[in-house]
Amino acid sequence: MKIFITGAAGFLGSHLADRMLELGHEVIGCDNYIGGYQDNVNHKMEFHHADCMDLAKMRELTKGCEIVYHCASTAYEGLSVFSPHFVTMNTYQITMSVLSASIENRVRRFVYCSSMARYGFLPVVPFTEEMTPMPLDPYGIAKLASENTIVNLAKVHNFEYAIAVPHNIIGARQKYDDPFRNVAAIMINLMLQGRQPIIYGDGEQKRNFSFVQDCIYCLEKMAFQDNVVGEVINIGPDDEFVTINELAQVIGKLLNMEVKPDYYPDRPMEVKHASCSADKARRLLNYKPNMTLEAGLTEMINYIKKRGVLPFEYHLDVEIKNDKTPKTWTNRLF
Repeated sequence: MKIFITGAAGFLGSHLADRMLELGHEVIGCDNYIGGYQDNVNHKMEFHHADCMDLAKMRELTKGCEIVYHCASTAYEGLSVFSPHFVTMNTYQITMSVLSASIENRVRRFVYCSSMARYGFLPVVPFTEEMTPMPLDPYGIAKLASENTIVNLAKVHNFEYAIAVPHNIIGARQKYDDPFRNVAAIMINLMLQGRQPIIYGDGEQKRNFSFVQDCIYCLEKMAFQDNVVGEVINIGPDDEFVTINELAQVIGKLLNMEVKPDYYPDRPMEVKHASCSADKARRLLNYKPNMTLEAGLTEMINYIKKRGVLPFEYHLDVEIKNDKTPKTWTNRLF
């Protein structure tokens, strides 16, 4: 089967490409390297250094494909409040480009990787797919708008779709020199440099962390099973709900380092407690996480050690700078 994957040099997309190739499929991938590394690319696929905004290129690359996995996105939830143009353009608008090309080329199924940011602030956790989303930030709003447009156009153009909601994914290949996202990767990169982790607010924000291979297990099934068509499915564990403070302590334990975090003010519009129910994934996809938080963090540590600790790269412009903009970004404190 011919499969197209956007964000194929990124964290999630590169692992997905590996799995599809392992299964014997023909894989075409693209990436613009905003959030990925060149050495993530599996050279057994047909890879293109291309931007999803390029509609003509997306038409070319999706031609003859049966399945499209749209993984590419500037997944910068916190930054989106301060760089809304950049983040939403590379979340909603690129989805429309890939989607339009896919429809024109009669792609059979469009698998969209959304985000837990779609839920925003809901008074009850864990979040279930039946709840009405209330996204708080431009990134979450753009993700939900993308979902809604996919549903809308599927009614008109009669293609299959499935919407995955992965959350807080961790593992090897995650971009760890990015100061704007990936809290676990940032902490590990800092602490391997002998520096203390940086935490926003009081550190009592609670999250579940998803190991990447457990997510790939679900995404694989979402391309081929009939029972997922038209469904929104949370992907990730709901049984290891930890605070950011606890996350830092676990990493410190694994690195044999005493942890005394540096605390900075809360980032605006950050949800305090965010956890997604995995019940629907268990029912439809037979989802069973195989990796614990400690095991996943250990794999990340080993990956970063092997690839090499890096200085943080401030590779994105902060569009709005005022007294609410985190000083960790304006003063480049990472």
